[in-house]
Amino acid sequence: MTKFDLRREDCVKGMARIPNEHVDLVVTSPPYNLGVDYRKYSDRQDRQSYLKWCREWASQVQRILKPSGSFFLNIGSAPSNPMLPHEIAIHLTSASGGFVLQNTIHWIKSITIQNREGSLQSHGHFKPISSKRFLNDCHEYIFHFTQNGRVELDRLAIGVPYQDKSNISRWRHTRGSDLRCRGNTWFIPYETIQSRAKERPHPATFPVQLAEWCIKLHGVSRVHTMLDPFLGIGNSAAAAQRCGVKKFIGFEIDETYLAEAKRRIG
Repeated sequence: MTKFDLRREDCVKGMARIPNEHVDLVVTSPPYNLGVDYRKYSDRQDRQSYLKWCREWASQVQRILKPSGSFFLNIGSAPSNPMLPHEIAIHLTSASGGFVLQNTIHWIKSITIQNREGSLQSHGHFKPISSKRFLNDCHEYIFHFTQNGRVELDRLAIGVPYQDKSNISRWRHTRGSDLRCRGNTWFIPYETIQSRAKERPHPATFPVQLAEWCIKLHGVSRVHTMLDPFLGIGNSAAAAQRCGVKKFIGFEIDETYLAEAKRRIG
């Protein structure tokens, strides 16, 4: 059973009270500074102020993350502001003693695939853009940061079967198992909802499955304490509960979002 410690508090202040090298896994998605209409947070800072703030909370994450830990950062952009995720990644890795970017994962929210018969099939959901310049934005990034770039992962925990079954006997590393690494493109669609106010009362969430895959990829048995500095309505907490993580810490400044997070894991 997961022990939850969910606090209504600014994450920078809250993390300052957590001991060094205390957390095994961090899965989070901060505000993107794209003008999202949050209840208690202004998502419209100037660029340098926003990047400075990112360094502030990320430095606390780095201090409390164990050398064997993983930090999965979900970040998106707008077509008119495409460099933001990369700027954040650079800021978090360029400082002396900063994080190492160990993996870059592409979260695919919607995709259209042509089958062998030639027909097109669309899967997933996206917010359409009315523009003569930009394409609909159907993906976001998940940056996997570690302290040293050498953290081993449980790649087959979210593995997929081989399409060509002859690979099972052809490659020695399969050891006869019909399971391979999923790779760094994850198709995770949002669940269809009837009412945003009732079912997803937050303007910017990632699916529970996204956090669940991050937990499994790092290795469930290696996660004693998990943290989400930007809890929102608690999707990462729900994932921790599903996976049986021993302890989960979350910070959220909005009392309405925090109450919803507590309700969902209750």
